[in-house]
Amino acid sequence: MNIQIFGKKKCFETKKAERYFKERKIKYQRIDLISKGISAGELKSVVQCVGLENLINESSPLYEESLLPYTSDIERKQDILLEYTEVLKTPIVRNGKQATLGYQPDIWKTWT
Repeated sequence: MNIQIFGKKKCFETKKAERYFKERKIKYQRIDLISKGISAGELKSVVQCVGLENLINESSPLYEESLLPYTSDIERKQDILLEYTEVLKTPIVRNGKQATLGYQPDIWKTWT
């Protein structure tokens, strides 16, 4: 199992996800979306699992600035999300080709 948690330092849901894996002594890699970001390949893999529109946090202060509401091209939206990682919903939890968005312990149980 190769768990990666993409999140933000001040995100309560990200902290809950980390606690879930810590309590079960499951090793994971934490990636801060703001400082490290997410690669194009990782984002594409996550989009295939959870859907592009589900990843977008429309209540983010940078949502309007990112021009996401005015873009209909899927590839352009992915490029914008790579640049404006603050607009991604968190946590994004990956296990190989599988991924979840938000706190999803019922799904994570099936991974162990």
